[in-house]
Amino acid sequence: MTTSAAPTPRQSLTVHSADGTRLHAEIHGPPQAPPVVLAHGWTCSTRLWHPLIDRIGDRLRLICYDQRGHGKSQTPRGGPAYTTTALADDLIAVLDTALAPDERAVVAGHSMGAMTLMAAADRPRFTTRTAAALLASTGPSDLPRTSRVIPLAHRTPRLAALAHRALLTAPLPLGPRNRLTRAALHYATMADGADPATVEMCTRMVHAVAPAPRARWGRVLAGLDLDRGLTALTAPAVLLAGTDDRLTPRAHAHRMAGLLPDCRDVVEIPHAGHMTPLETPQALARALTDLADTHLAPRTHHEEPA
Repeated sequence: MTTSAAPTPRQSLTVHSADGTRLHAEIHGPPQAPPVVLAHGWTCSTRLWHPLIDRIGDRLRLICYDQRGHGKSQTPRGGPAYTTTALADDLIAVLDTALAPDERAVVAGHSMGAMTLMAAADRPRFTTRTAAALLASTGPSDLPRTSRVIPLAHRTPRLAALAHRALLTAPLPLGPRNRLTRAALHYATMADGADPATVEMCTRMVHAVAPAPRARWGRVLAGLDLDRGLTALTAPAVLLAGTDDRLTPRAHAHRMAGLLPDCRDVVEIPHAGHMTPLETPQALARALTDLADTHLAPRTHHEEPA
């Protein structure tokens, strides 16, 4: 279930990425609490984390930001601004801006947000800032072929891959929010039994992303290959996967576990689709709390950033 009132951030930040793109970031929770940085997925925004903030925002310092082209962040015009390098640059900029000097955080990503962690994993500034990582509902490569959004995709894998690629890259408006579009998004992104209020929240969030950045990021996802990034992610890592995820089926998580240098667990969430932060925020809350308790400690007053 989701709540109707959006949580109020304790602080809002404007973060400047390496190419000058302006990113919107928010900080929720006590200033002395262990920090958790949250990177959302394709066609999402900081709204994705509202159910999680409602659950653990009183005990962890949750730092979330809008990916470029999403939410309140700037939408660059040129195609070169939409790359996995840009994803990594943006995450590094958020870490540098929102954390105190030499402070480490649990860094978590959902879908394209987890791919952001993979893209940044070989950067020393990411390694020194990351105490542990959570990667939810994601995959590192071969997404069009492995997706199961098209019915009976396993029977016609070549045609299904072409159809999935077209769904990712089409620069078309999604149309009005109505029962048909809600049903389509429900089928593609959530388990069959998802709560109607959660489906509505997801629909509003996805429809808020303009067609151009949605398609540009879709092209990046269609050609994604971040297997090497996983091998560079040396922080202790936990993987979460919904058993009913059609976009990034759980087989990705088990293959990723073999590529990560320090995979601590693969958590399968029964009867959950792709939008695990909305469908099962309690599972993410539990995993993030465990990671923070294990790998981080509260800051002292003298460590508070200026």
